[in-house]
Amino acid sequence: MGTTVNLQPPRGTHDALPEMSRRFRFIEETVLKVFKGYGFGEIRTPMFESTDVFARNVGDTTDIVTKEMYTFTDRGGDSLSLRPEGTAPVVRAYYSNGLKQHLPLKLCYVGTPMFRYERPQKGRLRQHHQVGAEVFGVAGPMAEVELIAMAFDFLRALGMQEDFYVQLNSLGTAEERATYREALVTYFEPHKAKLSAESKDRLVKNPLRILDSKDEADRALLADAPKLSDYLGEASATHFEAVKQGLDALGIRWQVNDTLVRGLDYYSHTVFEIHSDALGAQSQVVSGGRYNALIGQMGGDDVPAVGFGCGVERLELMLAEGAVPTTRPIAFVVMGDAATRAGLALARTLRQKGLEVYVPLDPLSVKGQMKKANKLEATHTVVIGDEELKTGIYVLKDMDAGTQNNLSPDAIIAHLCGGAA
Repeated sequence: MGTTVNLQPPRGTHDALPEMSRRFRFIEETVLKVFKGYGFGEIRTPMFESTDVFARNVGDTTDIVTKEMYTFTDRGGDSLSLRPEGTAPVVRAYYSNGLKQHLPLKLCYVGTPMFRYERPQKGRLRQHHQVGAEVFGVAGPMAEVELIAMAFDFLRALGMQEDFYVQLNSLGTAEERATYREALVTYFEPHKAKLSAESKDRLVKNPLRILDSKDEADRALLADAPKLSDYLGEASATHFEAVKQGLDALGIRWQVNDTLVRGLDYYSHTVFEIHSDALGAQSQVVSGGRYNALIGQMGGDDVPAVGFGCGVERLELMLAEGAVPTTRPIAFVVMGDAATRAGLALARTLRQKGLEVYVPLDPLSVKGQMKKANKLEATHTVVIGDEELKTGIYVLKDMDAGTQNNLSPDAIIAHLCGGAA
């Protein structure tokens, strides 16, 4: 007997069969159309990068870097990591391709695979896909406003009617966060024993991440913790207020969440998440923020930037029944090899004109072929047998109307394509 092989996909991955792939394609094409309407150009970065792209820039104390990255050493001895998120690779591409001359610059990615070693759950997989957008070279708050508006627009374009709103916070500048960090440490030190093990570790390495804790004891302590908004300077506070005013002008509902810090270290100033209360516990749909210092961290000049990302699998779960348009094919019923060859020739012309056509390559009985045409919900069937081959006149059946016509191949093409053959 042969060796037993595990023929299941790896844990945290899945096979996207044709129906799911059709839904993914609808999402990607719809989102890309909205992105292009806002002037974004598509970028495709490598599936793996130097580990430093993530460890140095995402943050070496974040969960992504410490727990979730797929990292390996290649044959040349270089440490590489599969892409766990979208922004750092796009920033690396901006820097390494000398795109400064094109500022201001809008880049997007659509259907890009990401890899994180985390506990798989519905809508969150170890290999998942994201859509995202990044704006470089705009320091003003209207960049955040337009990005958030664009995210709302693609959610609506996907047919989603949920009552979405934006949670906002400002992380200020690096200097303002440093002052706030000291205030947090001073507050939490007397309560250290009550903190979760993870937050105790964060208190030493990155106290702001405690704000992101889901532990109930930590959340109770956060109720009386200092708020970052109290440590913002005038410029940061003015920028944040302008974002809120811009959202008001566009009729976008928002609320301030003082504990929103996002899980990545490169953010500064505005961070945001788009939520819907109708989605229950997993209410977050889109997340992003401003990261003015990230390009500088990679060795270039500081360039203001802001962006967001959104999981395709999450969007797929949210699609309403019937949201994805379906096409109905033309089906052929052929009797014998000669009829099959004639059917393939006519079908090829119809396909070249953009129609979806089904031709049985190993024909069943006429009854079986008609049954298949009904199962496919074909709009029309083209019937070709010995008599049709002899006369050159085929039978075209309208499956909805229940009528049929005897037509030449050219007339069938003209009828189905709405014009001359």
